[in-house]
Amino acid sequence: MPLRSKRLAGITALVASLLLASCGTGGEEVCDSPLVSNLPPSSFRSSSQLSSSHGPVFAKVNRREGAGGWSPLISDRYQWLEVDLGKRTQVTAVATQGRYGSSDWLMAYLLMFSDTGHNWRQHRQEDSLGAFPGNSNADTVVQYKLEQPVIARYLRLIPLDWNPTGRIGLRLEIYGCRYTSDVANFDGSSSLVYRLSVLPRRAAMEIISLKFKTLKNSGTLFHAEGRRDHSLTLVLEKGRLLLYHQQGVSSSSGGQLLVSLGSLLDDQHWHHVKLERLSTHLNLNVDKNTQQVHIPAELSHWDIHQLSLGAVQSHGLQRPILSNRNFHGCLENLLYNDLNLIELAKQNNPQVTVVGNVTFSCAEPVSVAVTFTDSHSFLHLPGLTSWSSGFVSIALQFRTWNKAGLLFTFNLPQQRGIVWLYLSETRLHLQINKAGRILLELSTGSGLSDGQWHSVEFNFRQDHLSITVDKDEGATAHTSIPLLLTDSQLFFGGCPSQESSQECRNPFKVFQGCMRLLTLDHQPVDLIKVQQRLLGNYSHLLIDMCGIIDRCSPSHCEHGGRCTQSWSTFHCNCSNSGYRGATCHSSTYEQSCEVYKHKGNASGHYYIDVDGSGPVKPQLIYCNMTEDKAWMVIQHNNTELTRVHSSPEINQHSAHFDYTSEEEQLAAIISQSEHCEQELSYHCRKSRLLNTPEGTPFSWWVGGPGPGQVQTYWGGAVPGSQQCACGLQDSCLDLNHYCNCDADYDQWTNDSGLLTYKETLPVRSLVLGDIQRPGSEAAYRVGPLRCHGDNNFWNAAFFDKETSYLHFPTFHGELNADISFLFKTTSSSGVFLENLGIKDFIRIELSSSFEVLFSFDVGNGPLEVRMVTSDPLNDNRWHSVRAERNVKEASLRVDEFPAATQEAPSDGHIHLQLNSQLFIGGTASRQKGFLGCIRSLQLNGVTLDLEERARITPGVRPGCPGHCSSYGSLCQNQGRCVERANGFSCDCGQSAYTGAFCHKEISASFKSTTSIAYILKESYELSRNSSALPSSIYSDMTLKGENIFLSFRTSQSPALLLYVNSFYREYMALLINKHDELELRYKLHSSRDVEVLQSRVMNLADGCLHTVAIRRRADTVSIQIDQNAREDFNLTSDVEFNSIKWLILGRVHESDELDAELVMLASLGFTGCLSAVRFNSISPLKAALLHPDSPVIITGPLAQSSCGSSSSANPYAAETTHSLSDQPASVDPGQPLVNAIRSDSALIGGVIAVVIFITVSALAIMARFICSRKETYRNREVKAAQPEDNHEFPFSSQVDSQSAPSENQKEYFI
Repeated sequence: MPLRSKRLAGITALVASLLLASCGTGGEEVCDSPLVSNLPPSSFRSSSQLSSSHGPVFAKVNRREGAGGWSPLISDRYQWLEVDLGKRTQVTAVATQGRYGSSDWLMAYLLMFSDTGHNWRQHRQEDSLGAFPGNSNADTVVQYKLEQPVIARYLRLIPLDWNPTGRIGLRLEIYGCRYTSDVANFDGSSSLVYRLSVLPRRAAMEIISLKFKTLKNSGTLFHAEGRRDHSLTLVLEKGRLLLYHQQGVSSSSGGQLLVSLGSLLDDQHWHHVKLERLSTHLNLNVDKNTQQVHIPAELSHWDIHQLSLGAVQSHGLQRPILSNRNFHGCLENLLYNDLNLIELAKQNNPQVTVVGNVTFSCAEPVSVAVTFTDSHSFLHLPGLTSWSSGFVSIALQFRTWNKAGLLFTFNLPQQRGIVWLYLSETRLHLQINKAGRILLELSTGSGLSDGQWHSVEFNFRQDHLSITVDKDEGATAHTSIPLLLTDSQLFFGGCPSQESSQECRNPFKVFQGCMRLLTLDHQPVDLIKVQQRLLGNYSHLLIDMCGIIDRCSPSHCEHGGRCTQSWSTFHCNCSNSGYRGATCHSSTYEQSCEVYKHKGNASGHYYIDVDGSGPVKPQLIYCNMTEDKAWMVIQHNNTELTRVHSSPEINQHSAHFDYTSEEEQLAAIISQSEHCEQELSYHCRKSRLLNTPEGTPFSWWVGGPGPGQVQTYWGGAVPGSQQCACGLQDSCLDLNHYCNCDADYDQWTNDSGLLTYKETLPVRSLVLGDIQRPGSEAAYRVGPLRCHGDNNFWNAAFFDKETSYLHFPTFHGELNADISFLFKTTSSSGVFLENLGIKDFIRIELSSSFEVLFSFDVGNGPLEVRMVTSDPLNDNRWHSVRAERNVKEASLRVDEFPAATQEAPSDGHIHLQLNSQLFIGGTASRQKGFLGCIRSLQLNGVTLDLEERARITPGVRPGCPGHCSSYGSLCQNQGRCVERANGFSCDCGQSAYTGAFCHKEISASFKSTTSIAYILKESYELSRNSSALPSSIYSDMTLKGENIFLSFRTSQSPALLLYVNSFYREYMALLINKHDELELRYKLHSSRDVEVLQSRVMNLADGCLHTVAIRRRADTVSIQIDQNAREDFNLTSDVEFNSIKWLILGRVHESDELDAELVMLASLGFTGCLSAVRFNSISPLKAALLHPDSPVIITGPLAQSSCGSSSSANPYAAETTHSLSDQPASVDPGQPLVNAIRSDSALIGGVIAVVIFITVSALAIMARFICSRKETYRNREVKAAQPEDNHEFPFSSQVDSQSAPSENQKEYFI
């Protein structure tokens, strides 16, 4: 050999040896060897073959022997090809190829695996997808790699679809590698016990792992004991794994259930279990599902001393979790940390004790089941000849999720009757029917749709008939009906689809589930013969397998939704969870008070879900809706001013504050709010607070997220300053100190202010240090946490170019995706959002002026949900969009229109797999971009910061002005919408109402001496410096019309409600006459008589609330009272009201121009309630109560109250007022008033007050009852049209109805 060749061979050998060494020692064995090519002919079986040259032995990839592959005799879905790998093998991939030189190939197929050649298990890929893609021609090899390797001896391939112009044709290859394991078989009375001879050094993690298979649904897998008689027990109960913790040698309880996982584990298939114990928690893994549970405190330093497998072998006196239920089945690869316990048992290791009959091979009982898959499934069996004697016995076992379904039926030819045994509402029913008449009906059992195996026995002997469920006594009956079944045929599950068939009729639902152990007269039915068409007949069955699936394990129901299921689907019960949708994914509540306000809600308690569909639970929070802000108020356990007394035994006083919201809720609220604050007050007398910035502070507080951090500044100061508010303002009592209390004066003073730095909120605890000295006194108050603004709700971007967009990281919403946002535009189309994957995508777009389109693909083909609205969406107003996609359905909702939904396929891909950037306002192709504003964009509860990204993106601007076009209608009662950068507010200056939406009525209780005189002649001069006042009325102004609106309650008649006069002895008076009717009197010319306009509505002085709207245009006057028909009048004297001077409510003191009757009324005054008084744009009652700088004169007592609310009862009996002079006096004017300080006199006064309150409330209820009956009668009257506005008048004239109650009453004495 030449030298060069020798060198080349040496190098090649060296490289090969290195590669082999790296494969053998440096990593795991590559498991992709072909397994079929070298198998003997006996390893191949099939359901049938077209000819001997089309046999299964020729079904090898790239081989041309025989006819070039396998083809069955008939091409249908009941054919199969089976391969025996000789022993249990690890399978990693499957490859298919069509039959050589033909048009025969598979387009889709199912894969089944088994250890025994029976009890097949269908292999499902990710997304629970059962079908595998096949070939598109006869020559190409298509390999499909399994996501998880399968351990099995037998593989069976079932064709689902094939070339429509050919037949089923197949060549096959299987890839994998050898599999070795240690197996132990337990017979229900045997076990293994492992004892640690030397206590090991405590490890950071302990692991117990194993595989098991069983046909029994209950049994103990292992029991681990440790010090102080603590134990962990893993048991199988009704096919689920339960992990229990027990403590104490004499524990009589069943232990504490830590976690439950898995389902249907009694299927005689291998299931992998791993229990990990870490320092703080346990991880239980069953197959591919994992649950984590925190370790009980007593287990944190616990070590395993003894491990029992298959049974509880305990030296203690603990009660077993499952009494007398040992494990019956096989365990494989049982590992404790790195120890193989089965291998130790094989080696007779002294640490492992074998109890009973434990064998080291797995006994495989053969149990052939049959699956009824759909509504066309049935099994037909011939009856027995022995039944002609009248002795009948039929038995079976079944499992199902459906509450109803036919188990079996047969005819009674001689009696012309029929027998049905069926499930209904989870109970077993037997019915014998003849000619539509029920001859006999029995029922027994309950809860039979729980997915567990249940046994059923039907027996008839002579005149005795019985049905038994699960070997209980069941139901029996004596009948004279002879069950002579000559030539009868049995049908299980359902009937053939031929309508002409007289042998089988089924008025009930078909059975969907599994059956096994069918016996006729105690002789088992050979279901393999049925499969081979050698016995009976069937359709739409899967034989030799139970294909039941637990769709609730793991549950797709989120947020505590309860999962229930049928054979083909599952349902989530979201009641009481606070969430909605097919999977309880979307929150039913809003994310802040700001959102509730912009839906028109007033102040009150609301559930807030700060992260929408995220993990944070909803919480009940008080929302204080003010004119310009919506405050979220979070209370804690002590918001009152609390007194601290000095004590030489106590050096410090500490207080801890527990909030009504949980930690994650607090953090989310503070994070998303625009501003947060919390009052922190310290009242002191010889009690120092912070010392000096250089010295050690006497007091401090802890605040901030999580456990918080120590803070040494006080309310009104800045973090780290160790100062109070007066220190920053140079206004402290002693300028040598930075807090008033640090002056250490022997008098009451205080340091109070607001903490406004969100990173230090909320206040969690407080420590006061200078309280032990004699004479030291102190009190503190930590107010509730208050936050306003919602950074998420107003986060917006404006897209002004069709090619512009914002991009964000990939959206991850594999199983559940909810997307919500608001938009406004004048364009008719544009893409709001798009995210692409390799094949999958998700997109939301405006497809037309009236349609939004939500489209996506998770691998089953594109799915579209369209929402068509009746109103245009390009009207430059805000519109809301909410799209959701989950494993059950996709939904789309626009504004308040009903949602459009599309169901997801029951068997298909469910994971949305995206990998590109998320595009907002456009697409990657820069086509079909959106023009307009997008706001509050949230994906799965997480807000995308559009404004931050827009600041650095050309063609996109942060923010979006113009909210009044959408929210202006929330401003009621002549309130004016005012634009703000983030939202809007309602200006109530022109309204008689107040509140966030000008919806709170301004009401006052009048006494006979009360008078409000609004000076109209000086309104211009006085209003120049007051923004709260409306436009002026000059003293020489001439009115040709008025718009008057007010509400009142009174029992007085006659009574003067409103009086307006002028400099020319003209006036207008609104009154209730002595007949309890409304009168409107005009004197618009000093030399002419008064014109009296009298309403026909009666009984107005009945103590109930009445609303009056008056409108005059020149000589035409209209009056409407409550919901009665409008009354029209005409004036004849004059139409001009010249130089108006005063507007007076209540008692009139100057009455020179009045006639004698009005003089008497004016002197009586008015006793009752007036509310929402408005004269053109003047609101005299509002000015008197809320604007002390207005041109108004008040005499007599005036109390603000809620008497104008239609929900009030008798206000004069029940209302409580607070006078300005009611403030209690204090010995020391600086001493705080502390709620905790009580006295006996206060207690006695409280008792008296309760008695008075009960009496007054009773009177109020009686009055309210009378009023409600009268108001009900009035509401039945014909409702008249509201007066229209007249823009010619100098004042606004809109009339609105009453709204919500006002705030607490206040009383003024002037």
